[in-house]
Amino acid sequence: MNELLPLATYCLLMSSTPGPNNVMLTASGANFGYRGTLPAILGIVVGGALQTYVTCLGLGALFVAYPTLHTVLRVAGALYLLVLAWWLTGGAVGRSELPRPVSFTQAALFQAVNPKSWIKAVTLASVFTPVGFHPAAGALLVSLIGLAIGLPCISMWALFGVAIGRFLGNARRQRVFNAIMGGALAVLALMLIR
Repeated sequence: MNELLPLATYCLLMSSTPGPNNVMLTASGANFGYRGTLPAILGIVVGGALQTYVTCLGLGALFVAYPTLHTVLRVAGALYLLVLAWWLTGGAVGRSELPRPVSFTQAALFQAVNPKSWIKAVTLASVFTPVGFHPAAGALLVSLIGLAIGLPCISMWALFGVAIGRFLGNARRQRVFNAIMGGALAVLALMLIR
């Protein structure tokens, strides 16, 4: 239990604080409601759990051996965030309505280029994988704890978006909100590549 408390606390902090996933979920919640955002929520937690599991089994060692890989992922993640920002501001369709929410698959695959997800996975693998467990069992335990804690944390961001969406009763407010969220994603993207 003494080893699980720091692991759970770390997962809580990483899942609850702002980052690309949570900005995307807030915008999606405001635009599509909780039900429309649920596939993205599930994609994020499942993709993150799979990423953590594979990293705990040794993928994280590749980042240590080949630091260029980290740079490539950071740039790819920044480019994806810029695409999302463009999409949110209506650039993808030339109007204020968004075509559809982020899917389960898109959200899960986004974890592969999300730098915050990689930081979380590598830290979980290097600091919190339990000693004395079979590697696969330890990786599974860490991944499942991350999933169990992450699900309600990121759901809160989507629900925050739903609450904001109720305030955005007209198209003008919706466009302004989407522009702000798109701008936040663009700033995150630029911070990643500097």
